[in-house]
Amino acid sequence: MSRGDTFGVVLAGGLSRRMGGGDKPLRDLGGRPMLAHVLERLAPQCAGLAINANGDPARFAAFGLPVWADTVPGNPGPLAGILAALESSPLPWVVTVTGDTPFLPADLVERLHGARAGLACAASAGRVHPPVALWPRRLAGELRAAIEAGERRVGVWAAAHDVATVEWEGDPFLNVNTPEELAAAERLLAHPDRS
Repeated sequence: MSRGDTFGVVLAGGLSRRMGGGDKPLRDLGGRPMLAHVLERLAPQCAGLAINANGDPARFAAFGLPVWADTVPGNPGPLAGILAALESSPLPWVVTVTGDTPFLPADLVERLHGARAGLACAASAGRVHPPVALWPRRLAGELRAAIEAGERRVGVWAAAHDVATVEWEGDPFLNVNTPEELAAAERLLAHPDRS
């Protein structure tokens, strides 16, 4: 179910070092870019979508979405992408996901909203996934100040803001960081019943 108060932003600005560089979300998964799988799962849950990435936005043109670059210099990591999302969103709530999580749950946004206090973060398989979270846009100024003061860790910053953690069964937040994980994602896509 789509939430009219929530904008979805895919964080696609990583440097993909473990994958050999390049745009990891544009890697092929099941005959389509991995990003297409992420967007397909997130789109029905949000009122609008955007991509956070630096560099030439034309490489994402096929998706027909706005591309928001980081608003702080130096590629400081996912917190900068979250800041760009909060500063650019036309809606009061922003859900961020990473561009390398092709198996996002269909109830992600609804469950995060249901659990949130100040904000809410996804978890699965005994791990918290701080970049997969629901953020109030009103925190943009505070987040900018934290980044400018040197904070780089999403989980640390979230923990200081009344964060709820929402646990999913299995591992719907499997993220693809290496060629081996990409191969595993291919197998899971082909045989989802064997997960």
